[in-house]
Amino acid sequence: MARALDPKLREQLAARLQYYRDMGIYDFYRREGGAALGAAEGISDEMARKRESSRGSVAGAEVFASSSAAVGVLEQAQAPRDVQAELQAISEDIGECTRCRLCKGRNNIVFGTGNMHADLMFVGEGPGADEDEQGLPFVGRAGQLLNNMIAAMGLRREDVYIANVVKCRPPSNRTPERDECETCMPFLMRQIAAIRPKAIVALGATAAKNLLAINAPMAELRGRWYDFRVNVTSQGRPDTSSFTVKLAVTYHPAFLLRDPRQKKETWKDLQMVMKFLGLKKSGS
Repeated sequence: MARALDPKLREQLAARLQYYRDMGIYDFYRREGGAALGAAEGISDEMARKRESSRGSVAGAEVFASSSAAVGVLEQAQAPRDVQAELQAISEDIGECTRCRLCKGRNNIVFGTGNMHADLMFVGEGPGADEDEQGLPFVGRAGQLLNNMIAAMGLRREDVYIANVVKCRPPSNRTPERDECETCMPFLMRQIAAIRPKAIVALGATAAKNLLAINAPMAELRGRWYDFRVNVTSQGRPDTSSFTVKLAVTYHPAFLLRDPRQKKETWKDLQMVMKFLGLKKSGS
């Protein structure tokens, strides 16, 4: 006799399968008791055994296929994600944004740019005058320095993804205020969820504090890895899954232009990132 699965347990199972999908795990293997799980989901032990037998085995273990719900999730997981479509949907949701005061006086919304499948993502504070004019992040003097930093890591600008906490230029390049950051942060989080980099580098205190929700000086934020949890969203609504990405903090290139003495410390931070990603120094 089939037993109904507790709704809370069913939700937990769906969330766990989604989590494995986000981690890139598509093959599930059944242990003893798998047929009982099928029965708990409304499938008899006999049906579960037949379905299990028909799917064969992988590496000597039987593929976990004891419920139609699990099979559906696995089939969906095998379909490649359309990252371009996800980013386009975020951009369309931003639209001609007037959600905060930063919309006044801007020329362009600066969404983000780079490799949609990048292992490394840089997050800055907000656009400056050059960025506001061109609609692209980090294209002014600070952007040229960031390009040099990326090249020193053995990468090209085209290999990484670059975005900011806020999408519109603050007046006179002032620091974005808390409510302005809070308005824009959901869009940045959706960008991170779409790109799913292996590592994020927060450039400067504003980016670090808004991403980590930690109010601490740069000296305390730098020099270590953070496990940054990202909730996956669907059309702006939270999903049941999440993933974790490594996050490091370093100085903003604009700050380095004002205080070049900190370039040595910044290089230490970038070397930590390079080691994690398995990168070699340019020219080596």
